[in-house]
Amino acid sequence: MKQVVFTILGVVFLILGLIGLVLPVIPQVPFLVLSAVFFSIASKRFKNRLISSRLYKEHLEKHVVKHKIISNFFKSEGGERNSMSDAKKLLIVIDMQNDFIDGALGTKEAEAIVEAVRKKISSYPAENVYATMDTHGEDYLDTQEGKNLPVKHCIKGTEGWNIRKEIAELLDSDRIYEKPCFGGYELAQVLKARSEKETIELELIGLCTDICVVSNALLFKALMPEVRISVDPLCCAGVTPKRHEAALQTMEACQIAIE
Repeated sequence: MKQVVFTILGVVFLILGLIGLVLPVIPQVPFLVLSAVFFSIASKRFKNRLISSRLYKEHLEKHVVKHKIISNFFKSEGGERNSMSDAKKLLIVIDMQNDFIDGALGTKEAEAIVEAVRKKISSYPAENVYATMDTHGEDYLDTQEGKNLPVKHCIKGTEGWNIRKEIAELLDSDRIYEKPCFGGYELAQVLKARSEKETIELELIGLCTDICVVSNALLFKALMPEVRISVDPLCCAGVTPKRHEAALQTMEACQIAIE
């Protein structure tokens, strides 16, 4: 019942905020903030959809960042738990390569997350950031994956294989792992070994949500069932928005936090 009430309040204040965009006499920001707050209380998924919207980014985000109390409210429960624990949080950047952004398999959604991914990486110590690169050979079309997805991409040595320039410059080359298929088994073994020496948590971002992000998230979960794993949906993009959402639901069902 409470969820329904807060959702209705969120919709009401969102409508008032939208009216404020058209009629300057009505203050838009307070209503949009209240809308976001009520949506956040009602549902984490509602909150994620709102703060990934163009409306939020153009009219509200700067106010949230400016005001510390509001900004803290928008931090996930998982983030609060992390700050209370002694776990070392590691960031895993999945396949932010040119072919997945604006190349052979690029999408406008992938292009849209580049800046958010760059900011996310910058917020972590360099030694706590790992990355993967989808890596294929010239015989890609003869492989099982190539027969099911007959689009040449991420062929080693090509421009499409390279990680996006502004992201690559933030990464330590010693922590970038090539992978010939969806899941990065070599990186998974490195992370597992690290988890046996110290308490860690993993946050995944990158491309594509419904293929390599979900594959790696589930691979890591299978190898390290006691390690907390999360995915930031605002720093991921799927082949389509619908498949992005479906992959998030799959991961959430497998006890991977979506935040």
